[in-house]
Amino acid sequence: MSKEKRKKRKLSKKAKIVIVVILLLIIGVLVFFLLTGKDQPEKKKTKKKTITQEEEQIKIVDLSSNSRPYAVMINNNKAVWGYQAGLQDAYITYEMIVEGGITRMMALFRDKDTARIASVRSSRHYYLDYVLENDAIYAHIGWSPRAQSDISSLGIDKINADNSSAFTWDSSLRNIAREHRAYTSMEKLRAAAEKKGYRTTTDQDLLLTYQAKSLDLSNYDGAVPANTVRIPYSTSHLTSYGYDVENKVYKRYQNNMEHKDYVTGMQYTAKNIITYKVHNYTLNDGYSGGRQDLNNIGSGEGYYISEGYAIPITWEKTLRSSQTVYKVKATGKELVVNDGNTFIQIQPDSQTLTIE
Repeated sequence: MSKEKRKKRKLSKKAKIVIVVILLLIIGVLVFFLLTGKDQPEKKKTKKKTITQEEEQIKIVDLSSNSRPYAVMINNNKAVWGYQAGLQDAYITYEMIVEGGITRMMALFRDKDTARIASVRSSRHYYLDYVLENDAIYAHIGWSPRAQSDISSLGIDKINADNSSAFTWDSSLRNIAREHRAYTSMEKLRAAAEKKGYRTTTDQDLLLTYQAKSLDLSNYDGAVPANTVRIPYSTSHLTSYGYDVENKVYKRYQNNMEHKDYVTGMQYTAKNIITYKVHNYTLNDGYSGGRQDLNNIGSGEGYYISEGYAIPITWEKTLRSSQTVYKVKATGKELVVNDGNTFIQIQPDSQTLTIE
């Protein structure tokens, strides 16, 4: 073999070695990326953790808690205006018509230590639908015949004056009748629930989805300014709200009077208002006072109001036990609300809602 051929063979061997080295490097790089790719789920976990941290910024409820809420029937007879207490601590408060053209409220409390919740009054059967949709323990004093029957048949966990010592009648309020003086506290309600052996945790989702970052409702289709909201329930009862631009909440009024807390002296406010109409009619239950029934199982339209604007929404409740589903009318997507307390105003369909 000539010297030149031996030289070419050496070069060929070197070329092969270079190619092998390059291939090994490529394989090494591929293996590196494949191993790095296995770490991708960890990145997803980190992202999920970040989302959880954002969710924990929500202040109105503790999203990490599985505590079962308490639903308390709140008397709204004019005799107790000025003596109601604790409502600002409720994360949701429902208001609906009852007999005599007045309303009654049901306030939901969760992970609060409210020392005075007043005044507590008797149950009406359609409020049970909202006890069920929140998987709540129900506190009330007395009931209508239909409510008494339904509480039993529906298996509602109740804290009533006849089965607990959770209520106190304030003897210092001599200027109002004894039936309007009852109050309770979260401490007493928890003690009563424990004594009764009720389940105190829940795996049910919250009724509403909250967002910590302020929603700009002005960008939604159909949005209208909402500085004043007037929700009459009858010729004798008007619930209304006025927007407080500085604090971004709605100040609450009843018959154009400031709705104030007895303990703090502060006017009640709402971050969110959900309002819609249902048909109500008088029950034929032998009571001359005209107890009501509501066609609240079904669907319809209403408004979500927050931070100076109102947007059209839809609502649907298919069963007494099912959660009401609220959606943005323009998109059909689930309604997301601002972080804060919510008043759900279920208004008689015979009345006129005004948003200005």
